[in-house]
Amino acid sequence: MFVGKEVRVLLRGQAKECYIELKKREDKEAQILISSIQRIIGILKDNPQFGDPISKRLIPVSLQQMGIQNLYRCELSNYWRLLYTLEGTNVEIFTFILSIVDHKEYNKLFGYKKH
Repeated sequence: MFVGKEVRVLLRGQAKECYIELKKREDKEAQILISSIQRIIGILKDNPQFGDPISKRLIPVSLQQMGIQNLYRCELSNYWRLLYTLEGTNVEIFTFILSIVDHKEYNKLFGYKKH
């Protein structure tokens, strides 16, 4: 519970697809990432504002077009990132995990250049 509200964590879109693909794999990297994602999900259920907030002006256009108005980032193992947004009602808070990406894809999503 977060401030008296139930918190539900849901994977959607790319994050759900990535999670399913990782679950199919049996290599060590995939297992480490699954463990890291599950750990973050547990934390988000207790504190949905755990991640680093991303400034509204830095939210990628592709996510803005989906109606995303707030975005948070959590670091995962092996330099992967988990991006999520919060939506809420008077009764519960929904934490939608939007993306699970490696460092290269994260930089591409936010338009960072490699120097």
